[in-house]
Amino acid sequence: MAYFRSNVLVCSDPECVAKGSEKILESLLAELNSKGLADEVKVLDTPRIGDCDKGPEILVYPEGYHYVGLTVKDIPSLVEEQFLKGRPVNRLLAPPKKEEAQELSEPTSKEVRVVLRNCGKINPENIEDYIAENGYTALAKVLTEKSPDEVIQIVKESGLRGRGGAGFSTGLKWALTRDTVGDIRYIICNADEGDPGAFMNRAVLEGDPHSVVEGMIIAAYAIGAQQGYVYCRAEYPIAVKTLKIAIKQAREFGLLGEHIFGTDFSFDLEVRQGAGAFVCGEETALIASIEGKRGEPRPRPPFPSVKGLFGKPTSINNVESYANVPQIILNGPQWFASMGTEKSKGTKTFALAGDVKKTGLIEVPFGITLREIIYDVGGGIKNDLGFKAVQTGGPMGGCLPAEFLDLPVDYERLTQAGSIMGSGGMVVMDEETCMVDIARFFVEFIQEESCGKCVPCRVGTRRMLEILTRICEGNGRPKDIDLLEQLSVEIRQDSLCGLGQGAPNPVISTLKHFRKEYEAHIYDKVCPAKVCRALISYEINAEKCVGCTLCARNCPVNAITGQVKKTHVIDPDICIRCGICKQVCNYEAVLVK
Repeated sequence: MAYFRSNVLVCSDPECVAKGSEKILESLLAELNSKGLADEVKVLDTPRIGDCDKGPEILVYPEGYHYVGLTVKDIPSLVEEQFLKGRPVNRLLAPPKKEEAQELSEPTSKEVRVVLRNCGKINPENIEDYIAENGYTALAKVLTEKSPDEVIQIVKESGLRGRGGAGFSTGLKWALTRDTVGDIRYIICNADEGDPGAFMNRAVLEGDPHSVVEGMIIAAYAIGAQQGYVYCRAEYPIAVKTLKIAIKQAREFGLLGEHIFGTDFSFDLEVRQGAGAFVCGEETALIASIEGKRGEPRPRPPFPSVKGLFGKPTSINNVESYANVPQIILNGPQWFASMGTEKSKGTKTFALAGDVKKTGLIEVPFGITLREIIYDVGGGIKNDLGFKAVQTGGPMGGCLPAEFLDLPVDYERLTQAGSIMGSGGMVVMDEETCMVDIARFFVEFIQEESCGKCVPCRVGTRRMLEILTRICEGNGRPKDIDLLEQLSVEIRQDSLCGLGQGAPNPVISTLKHFRKEYEAHIYDKVCPAKVCRALISYEINAEKCVGCTLCARNCPVNAITGQVKKTHVIDPDICIRCGICKQVCNYEAVLVK
């Protein structure tokens, strides 16, 4: 094995790619080759380093240097100084991170990485890197030592449940599909991740695609499928590219195609790209999309396990579910079941976002509390403000207040608390968040993404959005709360699919836990959090204003007047309440009333 004195990771996150990281990679390889260093410095790309806003960026190991804001012109001097002379280029080094702007990279003591075990550690476009980490060993073990029924039994004993949101037993789903009479069966990976702020599937597909491919092959063997599909949203171009490379390499190594490992089992994979419809995350809508039809859900039963893709028995799991399978086979079901809670085994990835100091992708065992996630893993609330709520489960999840901070996180407990697990989105909100506006935001997203097939979702969410918008604009009516509660019940009961059935959750949970905020908006015509524009006003504190004119110069509608070194004044009739004046003021003289 070749020895490299330095290893370079080049960020291939979409934000860095847009800024030119691919050209940086090409230039770096060319410059190293011209200097005779190609055999001494290994260059790899990785899906995320952590400072994409300052990209393109690279990491140099073992030295640990982190370079940001690179251009092609910087590469010759970087190679000359860093790799020939062995000294860092200080002008290109990333500045030290501030506490309030951190992102998660290395796992904390509360994390256990199973699904994310290889992300950032191997070259996702090199199958040999994956094989070196025991990749495809589980597949070999299954095909040479286990029967399909034994594989299903192992997955059942592990307690693995679907990580896409519903939490149905993976082993039971496989068994139902296998037991359905039919000569053709299909397997599908749902990688249509559309929750705002969620990127769990993307991280795995970009950082460790072979774990998903291997998991799907094992699942196909278990249920008797010969063809599989990965349905990935087109907005993930790097994930699609990496996945296609992984599938091609697996074919070249004889791990996909005819007679895998010399057995009678044959299976192949194909990538299908979605067009960005959130509803296609629902399994029957996803199936319709793969078939070339409009992505709309259909009534169930029959479930896909009985009648799915092209009318054949079909098993659908998401990215995270498949990525767990090889580790379960290698380490045994008891190992996996030893993590988590009684009914929720193993680990779960979450996209930790919002008003938390350390945002990013985490993987923790089920049973960890919300407090541990937010404060121990996430570092607490930004700017040391008070905690107000956390929303789990994406747009269809509920908002849980501080009284639930010590709630152990698993499927049943989150449902009992009025939220859902979902695919793993987790948005933290501080005390300056308006919960009425939050409910409006998520209902607006659901309404826009509704396929329109059923009236309760199409019309009900529109009506709900109109009421919430009216309340946020200061025109709320005394009966609006009752109307929202009535609509929530009807939409939840009568909608065709999970999107409509879960649409009222943000409204139901905020009405339950933050009802006083709704009442303040409706009866007092004030927004306690000072967020809703129609219910606030901006004033300048005469005692703090020094007349620097910065606010006036930045006001987009010229609502601020005043002379230099004199107190300025905001005209409420002209002010559009954009908040720019408060943002630019260096003396905290702008007040929100």
